[in-house]
Amino acid sequence: MSIISQPWVIFLLIGLVAGFLASLVVGGGGLISCLLSGIIGAFVGGFLFHALGISLGIENVLVVEIIHATVGAIVVVILARAIA
Repeated sequence: MSIISQPWVIFLLIGLVAGFLASLVVGGGGLISCLLSGIIGAFVGGFLFHALGISLGIENVLVVEIIHATVGAIVVVILARAIA
């Protein structure tokens, strides 16, 4: 695997895990919807945590990213359901 594609694979795996965790909280969704909500949630969660100045105090960057993406995915799914 090339060095360029490795960050993308990690990003997709974080999105998939976050989407799956969000689906456990708010329910529903298949593999593709988990992946999409997790990827969009990663951006939303990162923005929200940064904009609100929230720091989790966790040293493991991977865990922090999964938490940010999961919270963002939950927000995205709830907003999508409210709009629909």
